[in-house]
Amino acid sequence: MTVPAISGADTNLEDYDIVRWFEDIADNAAQVQTQILKRIVKLNCNTEYLRNRLGTEVLNIEELEPEVVESLYTSLVPLSSHSDLDPYIQRIADGDDSALLTQEPITMLSLSSGTTDGRQKYVPFTRFSSQSTLQIFRLAAAYRSRVFPIRAGGRILEFVYSSKQFKTRGGLTAGTATTHYFASEEFKTKQKTTKSFTCSPYEVISAGDYKQSTYCHLLLGLLFADQVEFVTSTFAYSLVQAFTAFEDVWQEICEDIRHGTLSSRITITNMRSSVLDYIAPDPALALEIESKCKELNSSNWHCMIPRLWPNAKYVYSIMTGAMQPYLKKLRHYAGDLALVCADYGSTESWIGVNLGPLDPPERVNFTVVPTFSYFEFIPLSLIVNRGSEYSLANDDYEEGEPLPLSKVKIGEQYEVVLTTFTGLYRYRLGDVVEVAGFYKGAPQLNFICRRKLILTVNIDKNTEKDLQMVVEKGSNLLSQKTKSELVDFTSNADTSKNPGHYVVYWEIKGNVEDEVLNECCREMDLAFVDHGYVVSRKTNSIGPLELKIVETGTFRKILEYYIGNGAAMSQFKTPRCTSNQVLLRILGDRTIKQFRSTAYR
Repeated sequence: MTVPAISGADTNLEDYDIVRWFEDIADNAAQVQTQILKRIVKLNCNTEYLRNRLGTEVLNIEELEPEVVESLYTSLVPLSSHSDLDPYIQRIADGDDSALLTQEPITMLSLSSGTTDGRQKYVPFTRFSSQSTLQIFRLAAAYRSRVFPIRAGGRILEFVYSSKQFKTRGGLTAGTATTHYFASEEFKTKQKTTKSFTCSPYEVISAGDYKQSTYCHLLLGLLFADQVEFVTSTFAYSLVQAFTAFEDVWQEICEDIRHGTLSSRITITNMRSSVLDYIAPDPALALEIESKCKELNSSNWHCMIPRLWPNAKYVYSIMTGAMQPYLKKLRHYAGDLALVCADYGSTESWIGVNLGPLDPPERVNFTVVPTFSYFEFIPLSLIVNRGSEYSLANDDYEEGEPLPLSKVKIGEQYEVVLTTFTGLYRYRLGDVVEVAGFYKGAPQLNFICRRKLILTVNIDKNTEKDLQMVVEKGSNLLSQKTKSELVDFTSNADTSKNPGHYVVYWEIKGNVEDEVLNECCREMDLAFVDHGYVVSRKTNSIGPLELKIVETGTFRKILEYYIGNGAAMSQFKTPRCTSNQVLLRILGDRTIKQFRSTAYR
């Protein structure tokens, strides 16, 4: 089974063709997977990495059945993490062009965001990476168009951002995966051939300054407001940031539309020139937008998106995992407009497509696309009872032997393992998923959490999902008792004094009485259900939880820190726990109030 060629205009017939293609490979997912693995091994069996592990077992690979290759591969090639592959990737970055991980030379490296484990990692990027990105975009769009048909010639209000590429010591181009994709022929093909295309030209996407790009995205989105079919960004965070920014700049945008000018805040020459090509004085449109914005401002910008973009059919973005805390604010802006969760992938590989656009983000599942990688799943058996509300931390379960895609069971949880066309072999992704069902022969996955433990002081073990549930309980109390809202949050396990304790940082919009914040602090401390945390708090092996309130704009400073160090707005995720001393200094310098929990006294 080969990945279909990407060609031609994006017509209804092509929508039908790509759906038929996916139905066929989903029907035969197990067989497709063995063929994909044989193809990967055949292409790369003479690389240093595979040769050292497979030896001579696959010299006659053409004559071997795919199932035999699968058996040999999984028995001889060990599971790996990024630390196992990093020496090879670093040699590639330094200019070693021998066949280390892939037979074909790797000329580009992607950078992960670095917000999950605190440092950015290099990941090989090849043309297959761009092809698979375009493929999943077309596939997802075909299924969405069944529910939300869009007009030919319409536009997409797309808040996408490229960052700067740079050269490694060995001369390879490095940058974020989104940056590579936006610079690729595949993206240019998509822009030219899809039924709807973005409001913003490439010069806005590639500007490298997210504040200036956001302003231009908003301005151009309003110029083409009646043509906008849907609103999208890679992450829900980017959408919330964009519309929050609009609350501050809408009057300036109206002036630009009224007079056919462009704000002096736009200083990047080629972006300024390209945007001015679209602008002409339009007092009537400016007056219409101004009138709507005054009404929206009086209602705290509720239903901003459907009011300003009346023909938009839905909002489309990644809304699971670390993005879930932004759903409340996004729903505030979207009103009754559908929130459609985008597809499941990572810097390393695309994994699954959302075939149910009407499913709310909290209940979405992703159907594995069996041609993107060879997938394995490590069974995770819970061995510590954490009550009805639990998530998985490193010592809470036993691992079974990795299973192929066809052997997973509904209701069970697994860690995802990838073998990719880009040189990752039995690579532990660190994502925990639950199998919700099957679409034909392809499993459908619910994303549960990142496996990485983020909060621990003693014998306590809490993950990002645990923290999210705790903060949600605290913020629910905040919204019940006040009209204020939680803007963003992070945390730190402070072990500088004995006993150590958790610190949760909140940025809040609105004024809140100290009594309410004290209650929120206590509520969060009691909300941790991890047995190790509860016992440690009762015995004072962990101190009282501390809630610190930071100044308005603190989390924007954190965003700017990451972007200044090479992250792209399109891939940014607020770190939910940090030990980064620069971030802790930003948070500490901008702390304006702090509270200690009175729970467990």
